[in-house]
Amino acid sequence: MDYFKIAYTALGGLGIFFLGMKLLSEGLQRLAGGFIQRMINAVTSNRVIAVLVGLSVTCIIQSSSVTSVMVVGLVNAGLMNLTQAIGVVFGANIGTTITGWILAIKVGKYGLLLVGIGIFPMLFAKDKRWSSIGNTLVALGLVFYGLELMSGAFKPLRNDEDFLSYMKLFHAKSLGSVLMCVLMGVILTCIVQSSSAMLGITIALAVTGSISFHTAVALVLGENIGTTITAQLAAIGANVNAKRTALSHSLFNVVGVSIMVLIFQPYVEFIDSIVPGDPATVDPTGAFSSVTAHIAMAHSVFNVTAVVLIIPFITPFARLVEKIIPDPEEKMPRHLQYIGKPGVGTSGISLTIAQRELSNMARIVSKLNTRVIEYCKPPKPSENDYAEVCRLENITDSIQQEITAFVCQTMEGGLSAEQSEKAYSIIRAADELESIADYSLSLCRYRNRLDKNDLEFSSEAWSDVHEYLSHAYSFYESIYSHIRGEQERTMREVRDQAVKLNIEADRLRSVHLERMRNGTCQPLPALTYSDLMVAMRRIKNHSVNLFEALNFHTQEAQP
Repeated sequence: MDYFKIAYTALGGLGIFFLGMKLLSEGLQRLAGGFIQRMINAVTSNRVIAVLVGLSVTCIIQSSSVTSVMVVGLVNAGLMNLTQAIGVVFGANIGTTITGWILAIKVGKYGLLLVGIGIFPMLFAKDKRWSSIGNTLVALGLVFYGLELMSGAFKPLRNDEDFLSYMKLFHAKSLGSVLMCVLMGVILTCIVQSSSAMLGITIALAVTGSISFHTAVALVLGENIGTTITAQLAAIGANVNAKRTALSHSLFNVVGVSIMVLIFQPYVEFIDSIVPGDPATVDPTGAFSSVTAHIAMAHSVFNVTAVVLIIPFITPFARLVEKIIPDPEEKMPRHLQYIGKPGVGTSGISLTIAQRELSNMARIVSKLNTRVIEYCKPPKPSENDYAEVCRLENITDSIQQEITAFVCQTMEGGLSAEQSEKAYSIIRAADELESIADYSLSLCRYRNRLDKNDLEFSSEAWSDVHEYLSHAYSFYESIYSHIRGEQERTMREVRDQAVKLNIEADRLRSVHLERMRNGTCQPLPALTYSDLMVAMRRIKNHSVNLFEALNFHTQEAQP
């Protein structure tokens, strides 16, 4: 028995299977276009609709782990409440069973044929839809071929006495052995981080006769629990509702599997009675061909039954989760509120979360601007105001970097033309907001320059500065209102207002030059006044650029 050959062949098959599942998920997402986003937006308080959305999205994504992590992100972003999220997660439990039925299709030997057919449109088709179709065919081929390699690698094990004696501990014919199999399924799925991959391994072992149908069903039950670890990891550092969503997924699967363990033998007999064929029968090729459909049915019936039984009690279930994880005591809010682990979930959802973080950044900039106005008021600036402006400006720097990194990683997953435009606009808008914060801090530094050098403006100059500063920040606030959806602005309105501010700035510059000529303004205060006006005009310019970015325009604002 060449255990090394078995190990590297099985590992290589698993790697090809993983690659196929990844490409399949990406290809189906591209084919679905904005369908996933529309499905998520359709989630309402209706629990049945939430379950159907979770089912549909998972069938497209081909991963309940990705769906649950995506839901955790949406709850953390405030785009979905706990009851809605629980419904979607329950639907994902049903949707993930589609993988078993895909594997049950007896086309493993045609895996390379699918790769050969799909590779040409995938690489050479100019039409993105044909390219995505080719991607999907190649992915399916890799999934089937990887499963075929794993099955071939495991075949010698069914005649190995050492392996068979070890597997007697996992025959799943007694309560103890069932629990051992469930625990093994949990541990391996937590390690692999994919219930689909573990299901593929389980089916490959069962098809070769290396494990029995009973053992396979018990392993699948454990895989249902193990797959929830991904959502738990995603909830680390998230808000309380996101943690409750992750807990609800784990709690539901643990309770469901616990009940199933108690009725395990009758359940396996029931599945055997409703699925044609004997899972212990060997076909002419030496494979246990009927067992795959039995495993897929056992997986589906368990998840569908559990969800159907819990649907009427989603609200009480949500209250139970809220009691287990109560609301925390009031703390200082995180400045990065919505962005969690990048690259998880669909591109459309990730961009929606980035937009929410952008709105949070705009709110912080608005708060910073308020403190700048207070600091620039004569006669004596407040050190507390200056320290707060510096703190908020540092926060905007961090958020801008995080948004840019998050969106760039999202773009690596492949975006449609519309999503790419949206991603670039988010990056640009974050950069514009960070620039506004920078120039606002510069205003405080110029004001501080006057104070340190015991210099002062005339009352007329101070009046001009505060008037224009008020107008510049009011202009920004109108853009911020547009971001919040409270005030619709058109590009023409924004540009007309910017032109008026330009005319006002030119007028104030002429007045300032007159003060310099008649000697009422000294050189250093005059320079500081000029620096203040330039910074305020830059704030106005970047506000225009911000509006353009948010409305997917590419023209730069006029100086």
